[in-house]
Amino acid sequence: MTIATVARHAQVSRQTVSNVLNAPHIVREDTRRRVQEAITALGYRANQAARQMRTGRSRLIAVRIEPTRDGINGSVLDRFLHGLTETADAAGYRVMLYTAGDDNQEIATYDDLLGAYDLDAFVLTGTKHGDPRTAWLAGREVPFVTFGRPWDAPESHPWVDVDNADGTAQATRRLLDTGHRRIAFIGWPTGSGVGDDRHTGWRTTMAAAGIDAADLRRSTEDGIAAGEREMRALLTTAEPPTAVVCASDSLALGALQAVRDTGTPAAVIGFDDTPVAAAVGLTSVSQPLAAAAARCVELLTGVLDGQPTNPHVLLQPALVLRHTA
Repeated sequence: MTIATVARHAQVSRQTVSNVLNAPHIVREDTRRRVQEAITALGYRANQAARQMRTGRSRLIAVRIEPTRDGINGSVLDRFLHGLTETADAAGYRVMLYTAGDDNQEIATYDDLLGAYDLDAFVLTGTKHGDPRTAWLAGREVPFVTFGRPWDAPESHPWVDVDNADGTAQATRRLLDTGHRRIAFIGWPTGSGVGDDRHTGWRTTMAAAGIDAADLRRSTEDGIAAGEREMRALLTTAEPPTAVVCASDSLALGALQAVRDTGTPAAVIGFDDTPVAAAVGLTSVSQPLAAAAARCVELLTGVLDGQPTNPHVLLQPALVLRHTA
């Protein structure tokens, strides 16, 4: 079984079959579908070793698995990885997963993987200010994209991100529209790109409504216990909030526990729309993770093919309303 056999069956050129196998994003959808149907019907299997020698590619991309935390927010990356694997497979690539405890270990892993597997590219997650990983890869001209903005230099490399500020702005507007004015925010300490972005959405929306909410912000490490502790403290103030927007579902679940334990009526909104949020009826901001994964693969294949598309993609989240707001 050869490419020529597939081409005759699909009534296309051999080059078109080759494009479907090696650069499917440049082939029209109806043509790509016809070729894929021919491949399935004929049982064609590409010779990966020959393909690698011909194209100079391993067809492998690598992405890090984040360390497990509380079992709640970790599901966000799990969904992204699932989408990335499916989309990469459709484009003819395989995803290699690796672990690392910190940035230095991750950079050391890059070096090991590039030497052992001749990887084509990396997808990085969890970008931060002064990120040494992107500098290391860029300095060695290793192709990569990030799920998350380069916070210090937005134009420095291709990236896909979710508009975190828009997500908390949507949540805050929902609470304002339902009559709340004392709306608190529980987030992370200043310095986190994502955390600062989520805080900005709440702050600017409250300011636009003419509300000074400086006394209603709380910063803490992520986690259910931390969210509960900060919400309990807010509820004991002279003018306690009637609602709270949280930077994560973990913080929101803790805040919800404090509200229920004290019997204080208060609306609670989280961020990330994890399965736990759905199970307990927590209103939360949902990230379009499947779309983010697909756009990462699209950017990466464009870079590898020398045909980069729009290198910066900012996706909009959506507020999922449930019982708590």
